[in-house]
Amino acid sequence: MMRNNEPAEAEATIDMAPLIDIVFILLIFFMVTTTFVKDMKLELERPKASSSIAASSKAIRLFIDRNGDTYMDGEPVRLWLIQSKLRDLLSTSSSKVVLVVTDEGVPAGRLVEVVDQARLAGAESVGVATKKEAG
Repeated sequence: MMRNNEPAEAEATIDMAPLIDIVFILLIFFMVTTTFVKDMKLELERPKASSSIAASSKAIRLFIDRNGDTYMDGEPVRLWLIQSKLRDLLSTSSSKVVLVVTDEGVPAGRLVEVVDQARLAGAESVGVATKKEAG
């Protein structure tokens, strides 16, 4: 008669260590690759205002630099394309607020053109960022 060293009801165990390792690697991967909402790396001298309040972080930001060039999501965008690109962004965004971040030397005419394009795109409110509002 052969004797079996294992008990009759031997439990098959699953080693959880590799599973936990893979889950942590995936977590780190997604944390690193996720893009966070952040301002562009443009050096802007924003105008000061005494009546300013902090802007919502959900607001879609348009940037106008000293030369009058316009940027959206870090990409340069022409004036005539702002409306269509903003319309696409506003349709998927929960917030219908647009914040225009300008350099202090930007001509008023350029600012009005950009604000007008944002309103035509369907923004519920369009603000102009000062130092305090834009952070």
